[in-house]
Amino acid sequence: MKRLYVAYGSNLNLEQMSYRCPTAKVYGKGMLYGYRLLFKGVPGNAYLTIEPYKGKRVPVLVWEIGPKDEIALDRYEGYPSFYYKEDIPVELETGEIVTAMVYIMTNKIKDRIHLNSPSQSYLRTVKEGYRSAGFDLGFIDEAIEISTKREK
Repeated sequence: MKRLYVAYGSNLNLEQMSYRCPTAKVYGKGMLYGYRLLFKGVPGNAYLTIEPYKGKRVPVLVWEIGPKDEIALDRYEGYPSFYYKEDIPVELETGEIVTAMVYIMTNKIKDRIHLNSPSQSYLRTVKEGYRSAGFDLGFIDEAIEISTKREK
């Protein structure tokens, strides 16, 4: 059975997703309202997550995935240890609102709860995904600024 999946980080990267989830198809572009992007993890190796935040928004790609794709994503995302899954509403650029599954970083693992900077390779992958989707890189710049504030 197919389901909708929300990508906001490295899974915006089309090449990476075609390798990881060969039957996944882009369903549409959208926006998560009331959330913001953050990098969490160990210094120099943090990953993107989202958290509720009034007045903020996060651009996303919505993918249609099959069961095997979801198994591959679960493995890649470290579900359920590193990320948990939640169904949330997404507003597509067409104005349609759909419910889709998203991975959100858990706070159960101590080295995953701190705001920190990402690796350069991860950041490059995320930025490639943002560019190919036509998203404003300012969202990533803001996430880096917020997440690395205490490092300065």
